[in-house]
Amino acid sequence: MPAPQRLFASKGTRHQHVQRSRNGMIDFPVHGALPHDDGVTFRAWAPAADTVTLELDDGPSLALSDTGTGLFECTTDAARPGSRYQFRLDGDGPFPDPASRYQPAGVHGPSEVIDPNAYAWTDDNWNGVARENLVIYELHVGAFTDAGSYDAVREQLSYLKDLGVTAIELMPVHDFPGERNWGYDPAALFAPASAYGRPNAVRRLVDAAHQTGLAVILDVIYNHLGPDGAYANAFAPFLTDKYETPWGPAINLDDEDSEGVRRFFLDNALHWLREYHVDGLRLDATHALRDESTPHFLAELSAAVDDYVDGPERHLIAEDHRNLNRLMQPRDEDGYGLDAVWSDDLHHQCRVLTAGDTEGYYRDYQNTTAADLATTLRDGWFFRGEHSEHLDDPRGTDPGPVDRTQCVVFIQNHDQVGNRPTGNRLTDDVSPATYRALSVLICMVEELPLLFMGQEWAASTPFQFFTDHNDELGPQVTEGRRKEFADFSGFEGEVPDPQAPATFERSVLDWDEPRRPPHDGVLALYHDLLALRPRLGDEMRVAAPSDTTLLVERPPVHVAVNLEGAAEMELPPKASVLLHTEQGGYTLDPRPPALGEETVSFSRSGAAVVRAK
Repeated sequence: MPAPQRLFASKGTRHQHVQRSRNGMIDFPVHGALPHDDGVTFRAWAPAADTVTLELDDGPSLALSDTGTGLFECTTDAARPGSRYQFRLDGDGPFPDPASRYQPAGVHGPSEVIDPNAYAWTDDNWNGVARENLVIYELHVGAFTDAGSYDAVREQLSYLKDLGVTAIELMPVHDFPGERNWGYDPAALFAPASAYGRPNAVRRLVDAAHQTGLAVILDVIYNHLGPDGAYANAFAPFLTDKYETPWGPAINLDDEDSEGVRRFFLDNALHWLREYHVDGLRLDATHALRDESTPHFLAELSAAVDDYVDGPERHLIAEDHRNLNRLMQPRDEDGYGLDAVWSDDLHHQCRVLTAGDTEGYYRDYQNTTAADLATTLRDGWFFRGEHSEHLDDPRGTDPGPVDRTQCVVFIQNHDQVGNRPTGNRLTDDVSPATYRALSVLICMVEELPLLFMGQEWAASTPFQFFTDHNDELGPQVTEGRRKEFADFSGFEGEVPDPQAPATFERSVLDWDEPRRPPHDGVLALYHDLLALRPRLGDEMRVAAPSDTTLLVERPPVHVAVNLEGAAEMELPPKASVLLHTEQGGYTLDPRPPALGEETVSFSRSGAAVVRAK
């Protein structure tokens, strides 16, 4: 496929004035309602339409002109920021703008013109967070607090900074149908979810995060469209039957008219990075971005970010189960140029070894020992071409070209909690002592740790799958969820109804918990671990003295982790103890390990962090 037309302004352009460059190409941004001094320019990509009409609330109906590339546009002084509008395609509609910056009445209602320049940023001195210093805290805006808003997240930033994380990762905020949703049913990809507040509330959140010293990473969905309210496909062929994905037809990245589809998603990425100053994007399910063209969409995306986003370092992080080193390889070495990837292997190994999981992808890890965890930690991932029983195919590539700080690791995340039948957390399936030991491990390794909201105090609240679809689609979602777990061995309970408000309400964090035992002790442990993290050496060595023990060395710090039963482990001579998981401040039932001149003996699962002389 030919390279898509170059459509963006030069690097560093941050204003919204719409103009043509010398060669007639359109400057960034491309899509949507773009206010400027002379009025508002409206653009819609509708390559199959003969006519596109703009309908302004309390204003005229105006015909958009075809630019000759399927992109229709008009400029009018009859609109201004705050104006609401819709489009008609060959008389059909009206439809909201697929690139709407805000949907005040929901994803099916009129779009609103938003002026990003109306917000006065105060983050000019923000220098970002280097990749190797990322400690990521994943949260869902609606379930993070009782208020469930962008402003309520902003009010907790000092707590997160004090905890020791360096970046927050917002689960998707693309607007969705209804009042509650995980965010993975994207409808209006450019519009922040109106259920959580207006666009400037997102800007206030990002601005305040930068003032606090925290980066903001946004989870974005480019691999599918939601089942309700995603009007982009009414305007253009966003989907193709050329490939099948878990969500149905694939996003059209290499079929007819794919140039415009790619341009739309590139524009969207630049929109969040530039109009909202976010520090990075977590790219959902990149393995489902089916693209046989050159360059691959992901390579084109990383190039666009390099070329057209200035300021602090930005991070592109893939969610991808393939263990594919090409994701992070430089573009000039036939890679995609991304910065990091979620590495699933460590999570799956830890669950199998400590909680005994056996189904689905856990089948590939049934004989896991600590030696396998050590291999994963030394290299970044475990599978590197071996046969996967779950996939019935080889999985993985050589991790050699990948730096460990390009691998995001976790013992919980939204999927690994929420995609269980009842949304139960790891703390429901392992002992408190084992949970503390795993917490030490994930915070002390060289890879980039990701915490899922509430993990730091062993939250008792589940994180269940919730939606708020219409009366036709909602029952189908409920039935599909029940069928998904109908044959789940060992599970005989009722699957929570995604559509029930109570399912969402159960998933909201209880902020009284971290102030009372035993949760306050776990929070104290995480606080101390993350405070230690900047003191760890840059090099890491990992060994497995037994099937259930690990030694992690990041000189001068050494970490002994015992994941099951009693164990004696060697330590450096006369090392000073920095912390251990059986301290009275961390647990109500301490069983302190016996510390010798060169050993530590655990009576149950636990971990000790020491400093060598």
